[in-house]
Amino acid sequence: MPGSQKAWDDSIRQFKKDRQALQKLAADPKIDLFARIPHGSGQTYLRELLLVADHTAYHVGELIVLRRLLGNWK
Repeated sequence: MPGSQKAWDDSIRQFKKDRQALQKLAADPKIDLFARIPHGSGQTYLRELLLVADHTAYHVGELIVLRRLLGNWK
């Protein structure tokens, strides 16, 4: 977890920027989501997008648990 408010804000800003880039990639009609990514070892664009979504959901869950433990959950 970031050690300061600025670090936290920077982390959130980067997360949103990355999320927008992934949304743009997923919505791009020129990209075949079932095609293998050029720099991978057989993974498809769709597989990687689903992996990112799953990974993000895991970490959001961790943040919820942390906030509950700290008593900072409404």
